[in-house]
Amino acid sequence: MLTDFWTWIMDIGNSQTVALLIFFSVFVGIVFYLYASGKRGERLESYRYAPLLDEDEADKRVKAAEASQAKGEK
Repeated sequence: MLTDFWTWIMDIGNSQTVALLIFFSVFVGIVFYLYASGKRGERLESYRYAPLLDEDEADKRVKAAEASQAKGEK
């Protein structure tokens, strides 16, 4: 039985389909994980302009996002 499965998966058409299903399900899982929680999405949005901000302003925003996250977890 294992050799039959191995022969089936070694076919290029079957292996491409299996790889597509695996990668797509992982992608959907990651996107769902990131945006399922409103607070997590809000925190990610706070990092949006971090490369364009000055260091002091960026530090304030990061600290505010971490404080709101810590407050939400308790």
